[in-house]
Amino acid sequence: MLGSTHGTLTTDSRRARVIACGEQPGPAVHGRPADVDDLDVSGRPLYAGVPDLDRFFRPESVAVIGASDAEGRPNTGITRQLMAWAGRVGARLHPVHPTRTAVFGVPCFPSVADLPEQVDLAVVLVADPLPVIEQLAEAKVKFAVAFASGFAETGEEGAQAQAQLATAVGRSGLRLLGPNTNLNAFEHFREDLDGPAIALITQSGHQGRPVFALQELGIRLSHWAPTGNEADLETADFISYFAERPEVGAIACYVEGLKDGRSFLLAADRAARRQVPVVAVKVGRTETGARTAASHTGKLTGADTVVDAAMRQYGVIRVDGLDELQDTSALLARAKPPVAEGVVVYSISGGTGAHFADLASEAGLRLPQLSTAKQAELHEWIPPYLSVANPVDNGGHPVGDWRGRKIIDAILDDPEVGVLVCPITGPFPPLSDKLVEDLVAAAEETGKLVCVVWGSPVGTEPAYRERLLGSSRVATFRTVGNCITALRAYFSHHRFVHAYRSPFDEAPRALSPSFRKAQALMRPGQQLSEHAAKQLLRAYGIRVPREQLVTSAAAAVRAAGLVGYPVVMKASGGQIAHKTELGLVKVELTSASQVRDAYRELTDIARYEDVTLDGVLVCQMVERGVEMVVGVTQDELFGPTVTVGLGGVLVEVLRDVAVRVPPFGEEAARDMLGELRGRPLLDGVRGRPPADLDALVEVILRVQRMALELGDVLSELDINPLMVLPRGQGAVALDALAVCR
Repeated sequence: MLGSTHGTLTTDSRRARVIACGEQPGPAVHGRPADVDDLDVSGRPLYAGVPDLDRFFRPESVAVIGASDAEGRPNTGITRQLMAWAGRVGARLHPVHPTRTAVFGVPCFPSVADLPEQVDLAVVLVADPLPVIEQLAEAKVKFAVAFASGFAETGEEGAQAQAQLATAVGRSGLRLLGPNTNLNAFEHFREDLDGPAIALITQSGHQGRPVFALQELGIRLSHWAPTGNEADLETADFISYFAERPEVGAIACYVEGLKDGRSFLLAADRAARRQVPVVAVKVGRTETGARTAASHTGKLTGADTVVDAAMRQYGVIRVDGLDELQDTSALLARAKPPVAEGVVVYSISGGTGAHFADLASEAGLRLPQLSTAKQAELHEWIPPYLSVANPVDNGGHPVGDWRGRKIIDAILDDPEVGVLVCPITGPFPPLSDKLVEDLVAAAEETGKLVCVVWGSPVGTEPAYRERLLGSSRVATFRTVGNCITALRAYFSHHRFVHAYRSPFDEAPRALSPSFRKAQALMRPGQQLSEHAAKQLLRAYGIRVPREQLVTSAAAAVRAAGLVGYPVVMKASGGQIAHKTELGLVKVELTSASQVRDAYRELTDIARYEDVTLDGVLVCQMVERGVEMVVGVTQDELFGPTVTVGLGGVLVEVLRDVAVRVPPFGEEAARDMLGELRGRPLLDGVRGRPPADLDALVEVILRVQRMALELGDVLSELDINPLMVLPRGQGAVALDALAVCR
């Protein structure tokens, strides 16, 4: 599990671990060989090689283990499909069966050892693939596919069987797709379509059908990888491979569970570097969805908030429905980068235009008002009583002359316009036919994106089937919602890749001087006292109040004099998680008598509650600012994660937080603040001064460094509240909770 990687290892000990575990340095990545030094300070890889899957998708020779031509047998249909596929890709196919001499007239071999040549791909149709894997290893087969079910998707016993299979594959040197997979990789892909293609990855074969069917609408599909239970080859492997393929314009994924969080992020990073969009449906937003996914593929779905944040962090576009996956992938695969972010709605109905504009604006698309000069130009062909500010209401697209094309060209000529959208709620020949003709003609000549929403429930009209679907330059949608979702993804993707800088390039490889100080404070399996937790923060340069730990009332009075009145007093002990709820915090104490009384009261409460103390903290009172929370939690897929949000006693009620998976840089830390609903509090409201954002960002980055270096020994860290003072005055950690692993 990713969370168990060794975050505290030095370079030499990491190298020793790699050798001891039998791991091998990775293949060449980014133009240089990868080795064990390509690890961050947590021991996690910073680079991942691209598996060479050419011979999987385009083998020269294929063996079908368990081939059959007996009528009524499931293997017969599979064998027939594989033979047809081998013929299309030009591969030599060799059936293997112990009791047959021929299958469908093709000579059959009794065992893998009897094959006439070393094959690239073996398709295993037997119920127990484990013995066959060992035979394939001896024959030096490059790839295998296991269709058999009954593995991790069935429970603990199946998971153990899958672990044995994975171990055997790891020893064999071959790469395995499956088990619990299907024939999707060997479908009939249309060869008559051109343009950038969609590459498809699914963990459930049926869920890829809508995307595969895009070929019927003229959109090219290049590959389909049905990953199944991912005993070996996983979603990340195929993302990395497809991102390097020149014909791939977008990668569409249906993901039920991630096998390894870091592998997924490295693959998404590769796609982001290559500016290849990745669009994904990820199951597990709800408890029910997560439970169902685990029973289907036997994999963890991960905490959905972390998965969601990780995907955004690396530019993976997450959608909810298969229809959204279909439409968004198609648009991103084929559309050129935007020349401007302005969207203009062109409609034959004022109501339609207003409705679309309302939904688009709510979704965050920018609908600029056209200039006075542009509106005057449009009114040369559109009656003056119709609004053309945006949306542009033409009152009925001109049918009998050239004016319709003039209108469309004039809109596209506006430098603020990057996209023209024409919602057609229903066909209305000949008006809608002429409108489509003009839109297609204009799209063929412009470098800007033209979208049409064809709202007819029928979809058999010639204007739609022949003209719109026959054009590779018009993006056609059947619903307004999917059009808006795809456009939002289109702009977001291009903004993201334009500014993308891989965080893996700058991730720390060497331990900081803070590490040894912090390591000495850790107590395995225990929660640290507040005093010890603050020492941990101080070791990483995070500011804490002046304070002293005392064990008597007299010492408390002396400490208050040194700290400076007014003071705060708190019980300090490793068992205390929520001091306020137990009455173990006293604030705004201004005299020695108050300090004595507070000490006695705190120790009495602790005795009554049976709480062991290591003392009482006498702390500096800090000026009021914005209370934030910054913390570290361990995710079972991604390892340590960093959280920031509004803090104080209502943190669990408000749940206004943003999450990132290390490593990340300063810009990502600032983006976290932008995701918070309470962000305006940091900018200053109701006369309060703006908070010190630079200091808050610095704390986030220091906590990230702590998470990376102490990931093996730090289970949880909670700085709450982190008081962010007015601009230029810094941020102070008023309280902290730390739990050791």
